[in-house]
Amino acid sequence: MANLEVEVKFYLSDLETTRNNIKKAGGIFKGKETEDNIRFEDENFSLIKNGSLLRLRSANSRYTLTFKGKTMNPSLDFKIYDEIELVVSDFEKMIQILGHIGYKQVQRYEKIRETYVIGPVLLCLDTMPYGNFLEIEGEPGAIPSTAQALGLKWENRILDNYLGMFERLKEIYHLDFNDVTFDNFKQTHIDLGKCIHLFFASNETADGRE
Repeated sequence: MANLEVEVKFYLSDLETTRNNIKKAGGIFKGKETEDNIRFEDENFSLIKNGSLLRLRSANSRYTLTFKGKTMNPSLDFKIYDEIELVVSDFEKMIQILGHIGYKQVQRYEKIRETYVIGPVLLCLDTMPYGNFLEIEGEPGAIPSTAQALGLKWENRILDNYLGMFERLKEIYHLDFNDVTFDNFKQTHIDLGKCIHLFFASNETADGRE
C-alpha cells in the first residue's frame, strides 16, 4: 500500500542558522548520511512523463527502492506524492533486476542529509551539489506552523523536487551534464541566491505552474 508523502522545501542561504533554530525549537537529531541515488526509466521515459519517479538509493550501507507517483489529491500548498518504499539487501542485484524488466539507469544524484524530528514533523537539512535546503515533511496542518517557528517565509516554499530544480538550472546556466554529483559541480559556479525566487511556490502559481 502506498503512503502519502506531504512536504515542502526551503532554500537556505545560511544552513547553520537554520540548524540552530531547529535545535532551539526542540528538534531531536536522528542522524546524518550521504546518499547516492540512481533514477530509472523505461525506453519511452514513461515515468517522468506521468510525473512519477523510480529510484534506488544507497545511504550508510542501507539500500532502498522507492516509487513515487502523482496523488489523486494535488495541492498548491504542498508537494504530495503517493510513495511506496522497500528496503533491499543487494544494490547491484536490484539494478540487474530492474534492467531485466526494462528499466535503465538514466540519472545519478548525490545528497548529504541531516535529519531531525519535532513532534510529528520530519526535518531534513539537505546539502545538494548546487545548494542547501530544508525539507519539512509531515501532516499538512503541522508543516506551516513548523516553518513559521523556524523563521521561514511560507511564500518562499518550494514544491519542485531536486531533480526538477536541476533541470531548470541546466537551462539557466547552460549546464552540459546530467548527473547531480558533487564532482560535476566542482567546476561549475552557480549563484542560486540570484535565481531561487524562480522556484518559490508563489511564483509557480502566478505563472500558472503547479
